[in-house]
Order: sequence, then C-alpha cells, then structure tokens
Amino acid sequence: MKAFAQLYAELDATTSSNAKLAAMQDYFAQAAPEDAAWAVYFLSGGRPRQLVPVRVLRELAVAYSGLSPWLFEESYQAVGDMAETISLVLPEMPYRSNDGLAVWIEEKLLPLRGESPQVLAERLPVLWSQLDRPSLMLCIKLITGSFRVGVSKLLVTRALAAMAQLDSKRVAQRMVGYTDLSNRPSAASYLKLIAAQSPDEHAQRGGQPYPFFLAHALAQPVEQFEALLGAASHWQVEWKWDGIRAQIVKRDGRLWIWSRGEELVTDRFPEFDSLIHCLPDGTVIDGEIVAWKTTRSATEDAFDPAPDAPAVQPFALLQQRIGRKNLTRKILNDVPVVILAYDLLEWEGADWRNQPQSRRRSQLEQVIAQANNPLLLASPLLTGEDWFDLARQREASRKLGVEGMMLKARDALYGVGRTKDMGVWWKWKVDPFSVDAVLIYAQRGHGRRASLYSDYTFAVWDAPPDASERALVPFAKAYSGLTDEQMRQVDSIVRRTTVEKFGPVISVKPSLVFELGFEGIALSKRHKSGIAVRFPRMLRWRQDKSVEEADHLGTLQDLLG
Repeated sequence: MKAFAQLYAELDATTSSNAKLAAMQDYFAQAAPEDAAWAVYFLSGGRPRQLVPVRVLRELAVAYSGLSPWLFEESYQAVGDMAETISLVLPEMPYRSNDGLAVWIEEKLLPLRGESPQVLAERLPVLWSQLDRPSLMLCIKLITGSFRVGVSKLLVTRALAAMAQLDSKRVAQRMVGYTDLSNRPSAASYLKLIAAQSPDEHAQRGGQPYPFFLAHALAQPVEQFEALLGAASHWQVEWKWDGIRAQIVKRDGRLWIWSRGEELVTDRFPEFDSLIHCLPDGTVIDGEIVAWKTTRSATEDAFDPAPDAPAVQPFALLQQRIGRKNLTRKILNDVPVVILAYDLLEWEGADWRNQPQSRRRSQLEQVIAQANNPLLLASPLLTGEDWFDLARQREASRKLGVEGMMLKARDALYGVGRTKDMGVWWKWKVDPFSVDAVLIYAQRGHGRRASLYSDYTFAVWDAPPDASERALVPFAKAYSGLTDEQMRQVDSIVRRTTVEKFGPVISVKPSLVFELGFEGIALSKRHKSGIAVRFPRMLRWRQDKSVEEADHLGTLQDLLG
C-alpha cells in the first residue's frame, strides 16, 4: 500500500508525461504481480463501487479526531478533499503496515461493503491506525470510490509496454475490458498484460472487444480544408451521432455489447439479443446506439425524404433509459434503440482493422444486408461536390439531432485510441450552443483548486429586458474554460461579493457575466428553469457586458427549437 501511495504522490506532483511514465515504469518493475494488477486497474480508471458511506466516514473522523463537527466541516472546506481532510485530522499512529495493495484491497477494504455502522466503527479505526498519512489518504479515496489521478489509460499502456518491451498496441488490446466492474484484477490477469506475444492469442479472445479508434477535433475554417485534407472525395463522410459508442461482439454463439468506456452493457439493451441469430460468429461491429422513433415527418428526416421514416431521438431521452436501474417494459417501449453501424473490425474470425476504411465499409454493408435486422442499420454516407457543399449540408446538423460530421480517410486503417499512425478520423462538430449567463453561486474546487472558488452556478433572467419585474433563475453549473489567472481573478471577486453561505456553497452579488457553451439542451422537470443543458463550460468572461444584458429563459427556449 505504501509503494502505491508513493506512486500516487509522484504522479500527482507533476504534469510531465515523461516523469509520470518513468514513475509508473519504476513501480511496475518492482511491484508484486498481484499489487501491480490492482494498480493498473485504478490508474486506468477502474473504480469499484463505494465501500463505506461518506456520512459514516465523516462521523468516525469527527469522533476519533476529537474535533467538533463544525470545525471538521471548516477544515474540509479549507482543504477541499474529504480523504485528505480525514488523513490530516486523525492522530498519527506509530504502527505501519507492510501489506501490499492487493492484501489491502481484497482482505481489508472490499469486505467492508455492506457492513453496519457499528461494525465499521470497530474495523475502520484499526485499519486507519496501520497507515501513514499518505497511505491513509489513498485508502480513504479507494473506500469512497473517489480515486483520481492525472494519468490516461494510454499513458498506463505505454508504461507497461515500455517495461515489458512490447508494442503498446498489443498491450492496449489486452487491456480492453480490464476496468469493467465484472473484472477482478489478479496476478494472472496482470501477467497476461505483459506476457510475450503468443501465436494463438487472438483465438482466445472470447467476448473481448477491440480498443476503440478515436477521432481528432477539426476546428479550422472550411476554406483551409483543401490544403489540410486534400479533396473531399478522398474522405468517407458521415453524421456524428449523439448516442453511445459501442462494439457488438458475436463469438461462440454469444453476443456482447461494450461501451466506449469499456463497460459491458449487454444487459442494458435486451432487444439486441435478436442479433445472436442473424450475425455469424467472428463478427465485431463498431457503431452508435441511439434512441429511435419509428415515425417522423419528411422535413425532419435525416435519411430518406419519404414521410414516416425512422429518426434519431435526442440523447437526453436515451439518458433517461440509461439512468434506470430496472428496465421495465414501459421504458423499453418509450425509448426504443437501434445500432447505427459504421465499421467492421472482425469478420469470419479474422481481424479486419488493417483493411482500408473503404473496404471495411463495403463489407459492413454486406453484413448488415445479410443480417436483415431492423435494429442494425448502416450509418448513412454523405456525398458532396466539395468541402463547401459538405459545409452547407452540415448546417442542418441541429435540425437532424446530430453533432456535426465525421471525416474518415478512405485508406485509413483502424487504429488504437487517438493516434494518426494508421490513418485519421476527424470530428467536424458544429459550434456549441451559447448564452450569456450570470454567476450567482460558487464553491471551492478540488485538488490543486481546493483553495479557490472555481465551481460556479450560472443563471439567466426569467423575463426579457422590457419586463416590469424579473429575477435570475439558475440553469447550469460549470467549472472549466478559464485560465489559472482568470480563475484567481474571479476567486478574488467572489470573496469580495459574498452575500450568504450555505455549507460549502456561497451566494454572490450578481456582477460577473460569462458566455457559456453547451452541446445539447432539453426540457427538464427536475430543474427550476425547466431547462437542462449538456456539457456546459465557460467559453469566455464577458467583461464587456453588464448583468442586465445577460440572456433570459426565452433565449434558451428558442434554442430548444
């Protein structure tokens, strides 16, 4: 545990990718396989469910630290991180445990799940007394499921590949599904990640998908496309769907569905069981799961000018279904789904990722035609005389419920992650929705922003400027988009204009206007404004605008159209 806590501290203390790579390589070279297995799991984004309620941790920390509850809360607000706060207020014990990460996770922490507060009150202080402060902070982060560290899964892959002297793409392939909740890391699973390549490795894949190939953002003006990309005819162009990226894997008479986050989501989409009977073994398809309705008007149709053609529904509707613990017959009927397929990764058991994009697409269309299943559709291809013609078509994205276009080089192979060595995919997204909003609440951030008010709630007016009376209505929260210097300036203003405090949240005198950008907007019964927005972030600080000039709910309602 102490070695992993030291690695966490080293990773958290630097922004250098090379330094992080070196730290991880050193750790993996010395760690026992069972400890390294769990380290890979956590560093790659794996998080088991919360083991102990935060409320119980808070109460025990107060009891064993001897602090008054109000003083503990003030300490937490000053530190900004619950695990770090508890590790600082508890008395330091002389005993130190030499047990490794695997022993701590499997024998000491996982058995805590589901225990009563009385049992936790007996066990946790004993465990805490065995750890130094850095290890204690890490332990509490693992208990609460709040472990985060600034490394990507790609960086972990590179560290393992360098240590084991393997191709990083080979390691990335082996790591697919490693962080799924159904997977429990072990010494054997770790040793498979770093083992020498075997000739029958592909044959032992079972339900494992391939690493997803990711697109790069394309933000240049269309006038530069010809010089940057060449002729439009060299590219396969599709709509960028707003759904759940997924791989459909059919092998050994079974069907698996994996999300881009490498979660096994087969049970969330029971209607796709019918694909077992129409897809041959050895088939892997990459596509998008979208909410679907069976009728739409001709003016809305994204595929066919005929009336009553099927249509993609907003992501907000699909999100309602994803959030349900129990998939009732009603929700399945209210939110039907289909797979819009756009790539073929495996066919007849052979890996097709090294085939050109155009050939993969051609074979995919044949697979879909032979399957003849209404739940499996080909993502339509778009054509245009040139980039300007495609840009004109792209202007219809909002009406069609898509995010823009995907551009895929016709000769591109299917790579791993966001790389360019095997070809390129570009996502040519439409500009985000934006409104000017007023900052009305603030809260301290976490990590390196724990001392700053960096998390903000924004509001718009409930009526237009000519109304006799109007008030500000909160509608979105955002914490990204400002530079560190801007964040410090806003923090200073927030502190000077504080009106009232509600626990960790403070209200401020309305004085700051920001342009907020967001990807989607929908009606919501849960929000006071009646509006919910997707992925809000601050585009710029509108120091040129007064609070009275901020937008109103009518502006947001117009965007709904």
